[in-house]
Amino acid sequence: MTFSLVARCTRTGHLGVAVATSSVAVGGRSAAIDGKVAVVATQNRTDPSIGPRLIAALAAGTAAGAALDAVIAGTVSPEWRQVAAVTAGGEIVTFHGARCSGIHAEARGVDCAAVGNILANTGVPSAMVAAFESADGPLEHRLVAALKAGDAAGGELKPLRSAALRVAGAEPFPWCDLRVDAAEDPIGKLEALLAEWDSVAPTVHHWAVDPGSV
Repeated sequence: MTFSLVARCTRTGHLGVAVATSSVAVGGRSAAIDGKVAVVATQNRTDPSIGPRLIAALAAGTAAGAALDAVIAGTVSPEWRQVAAVTAGGEIVTFHGARCSGIHAEARGVDCAAVGNILANTGVPSAMVAAFESADGPLEHRLVAALKAGDAAGGELKPLRSAALRVAGAEPFPWCDLRVDAAEDPIGKLEALLAEWDSVAPTVHHWAVDPGSV
C-alpha cells in the first residue's frame, strides 16, 4: 500500500528517496540509504532488511543486478516483496514479487525510478517520474514534488497516513531525514517540514563537519 521514488542528483551526487503509504511510520521500514553506495525503497509486506543487505552487497563490489538477485534469493517469501534502488553510479534495479499486491507498477527516468503497489492505477509511477524530472531545485524538493504528483495521479487506494524523505551524500549521516509517522495529509505535512528544515539545514551541517565556522 505504498508508492515511492528513489533518485540520484547528477549535480550534487546526492542520493534520495521519498515514500508515502496508508500505514504508520513508513520511513522506519521502507527507506535505506548510503550516500556513497545506493538508495533503496523496499515495500509491499515490507522486509526492512532488504535495503541494508542490498547496500552492503553493492559496497562489497557486487554488480547491481547480481546484488539484487542475491538479496532477493536470501529473503523470506520474496514473492511478497517490491524493491527499487539507484546506485551512486546511476544504475537502476527493481523487483516485483509474484504476489505483489493489487495494481502494482514501476517507471524509470534519468537517475530515478518509482514503484508502487495497491495503486489506484498503473500511471502513478510515471506521473512521479515526470514530476521529478521537471522539478527544479535541490533533490529533496524534487522528491517531494514526485510524491505530490503520485498522490494527484491517484496514489494508493487507502487514505495516506505516513510519508518520509531521506537524502544523503558523502558524509556518514543523512543530509535530510524527515518523517511524518501518523497524520492526515502526510505529504503536505512533509512538505511543510521540509520548508522548516531548509532554514536550518546548512547550519546543522556545519555543526557536524566544522562547528567553529558558524
